Amino acid sequence: MIFLRRLLIAMSAIIFSIGATYTQGQTWPDRPLKWVVPFSPGGANDLVARSAAEAIAKRIGQPIVIENKPGAGAMIGTDYVAKSKADGYIFLIGAAGVVTNSFLNEKMLYADSDLVPVGMIAVSPSVIVVHPSAPFNTLKEFVAHAKAQGKGGDNFATAGSGSTPHFVIEMLKEASGAEFTAIPFKSGQESVTAVLGNQVTATSESSVVVLPHIKAGKLKALAATWPTRISAYPSISTTAEQGFASVRIGHWAGLFAPKGTPQAIIEKMHAEIQAVLKSKELQDRFIPGGIEPAPGTLAEFVKFIATERERLGKIARKAGMKSEH
Repeated sequence: MIFLRRLLIAMSAIIFSIGATYTQGQTWPDRPLKWVVPFSPGGANDLVARSAAEAIAKRIGQPIVIENKPGAGAMIGTDYVAKSKADGYIFLIGAAGVVTNSFLNEKMLYADSDLVPVGMIAVSPSVIVVHPSAPFNTLKEFVAHAKAQGKGGDNFATAGSGSTPHFVIEMLKEASGAEFTAIPFKSGQESVTAVLGNQVTATSESSVVVLPHIKAGKLKALAATWPTRISAYPSISTTAEQGFASVRIGHWAGLFAPKGTPQAIIEKMHAEIQAVLKSKELQDRFIPGGIEPAPGTLAEFVKFIATERERLGKIARKAGMKSEH
């Protein structure tokens, strides 16, 4: 009899929990939401966040407030969301740092498991660029040139240890056997400026940053490091097309929530993301600037995060990458 009573109590609790989650999903949202961008205003992630938030807000009938919390390689803003109340009213616009920070930093403010994926939004493919005067026009020619330079190879500007260009260097080394000397700068913009001034041979930066310079003839594009070509500049071939399929990385933006956020809310927000990514409004904002909408299932985004964490972790450990923040 006691066992039966306990069983009924346990079943009632489960039913109540399911009902509560369902109700939250049905009534959510009943007040404004907040999306935290762990970068300064004006960058690619900030642009993606504001455009997507505006489109989704129209659909759900509630404002989505963008709050920028930059610093410490995106860890300040990420930590803020990770430790926030998991009620479905706060989300993070995460980038590669969500994947890489845990193996680039000895001391973490939060655990990877403190955040759960909600949906990929967009990707700004990385483009390997050189000065127009460079004596090579393809990635294969660049690799051959680096090998011909002897020890150290060609110079390659980065935004510091563990940055996307740093990963591109290590991937190129592994794929080609060529050597490249990393020249660290404080930001990707400074790296691009150094190549524009012909002070450094090459760098790799997001399409949003480099496409205007490529179109103006101030930079020469060797390859895009994403599996598909850039819609706004389809003449740039990919690394895979040139025989370097393992040189694959992009400046992506995706939505995350604090662990414990009701699954019904996560699934509803994911559905809203998919809806706006298919809209002409968002495509017209993203694609001309070199940003590719990235629709997909929730399971695909979860798998992407897990796969990237394993893949990039191996590269970082082999190269001895450590965050400088």
